[in-house]
Amino acid sequence: MRVHNFSAGPAAIATPVLERAQAELLNYAGVGASVMEISHRGAPFMALAEQIEANLRKLASIPDDYAVLFLQGGATGQFSNIPQNFLDGGAADYLVTGHWSKKAFEVASRYPAAGSVHCIANTASTQYRSMVSEFTETSGSRYLHLASNETIHGVQFKQWPKSVAPLVIDMSSDILSKPIDFTNVGMIYAGAQKNIGPSGITLVVVRRDLLGRCQDSWPDIFNYQCQLDKDSMLNTPPTFAWYLAGLSFEWLLDQGGLDAIAAINTRKAAMLYDYIDQSSLYDNAIDRDCRSAMNVPFTLADDALTTAFLDAAAKEGMLGLKGHKALGGCRASIYNAISEAAVVDLVSLMQEFERTR
Repeated sequence: MRVHNFSAGPAAIATPVLERAQAELLNYAGVGASVMEISHRGAPFMALAEQIEANLRKLASIPDDYAVLFLQGGATGQFSNIPQNFLDGGAADYLVTGHWSKKAFEVASRYPAAGSVHCIANTASTQYRSMVSEFTETSGSRYLHLASNETIHGVQFKQWPKSVAPLVIDMSSDILSKPIDFTNVGMIYAGAQKNIGPSGITLVVVRRDLLGRCQDSWPDIFNYQCQLDKDSMLNTPPTFAWYLAGLSFEWLLDQGGLDAIAAINTRKAAMLYDYIDQSSLYDNAIDRDCRSAMNVPFTLADDALTTAFLDAAAKEGMLGLKGHKALGGCRASIYNAISEAAVVDLVSLMQEFERTR
């Protein structure tokens, strides 16, 4: 029996995607072997990779002047790759709105030989419960980095901030959950394990005119231009994760694309937040204008009840609701693969648990 998996990541993958992979596991496209077993440079996989990119470009309306890369190392790996590929001796700015953007800034700060990075706004004083409202960019900044959605703290940019420098955006936890506005975007990147597929592959979409500036001392495997020159196959890529990402893109297209999935995600989030807001037992402390539609952290009025609530959820087949260790409490991650019915069931459980307390 499939459970309702509210894990923050690795997270739920749509059941039709897994069923398709299961059906093709022993014999992909009639070749008589699994997609995991065939050469990444052979015609069947090369055709697959080409189709996956085409589907992603259609799904996300990616302009032609952007390159698409499927890499390894996770989004965390890009924290180092970004300054090495783009700084070129200059400066860049960072907005810190939670755990992951803070980590991205700290990692980028380790490479002074590449250039300098500046934190120009930080919402730590609000315990990362609000969003950046104003900032002043460094003159000549190469890029402005931000995390579109903070998985742990549950805050999300509803619109990209206006900037002079091109935006570099960590979209790991809300990629493909809604249409993407590429205006002034230099690069978006995302680990796959939340809205794309399994862990092990990372999506990078980068404006082509920003490439070719990587530090000579940086390894070729982490150089975006080198990866583009080799079609993301400078070394053997994680072929099965790439394939599963492609199945997820097909599933999203079948749902009606990003406009359709955004409408579903909006309804799911509204359902959960509306109940929390009228409850006397549960609380979400995030400013309402920047609440995440993907990750909903909440606490119980009596923290002693948290374990009992998580136990009750597990008995009802609801997993992954324990909050991050940095914050405690609970968290429901309601990514694309989480159905509206799953959120209905979660709210029903929360109601019943509150009624009996």
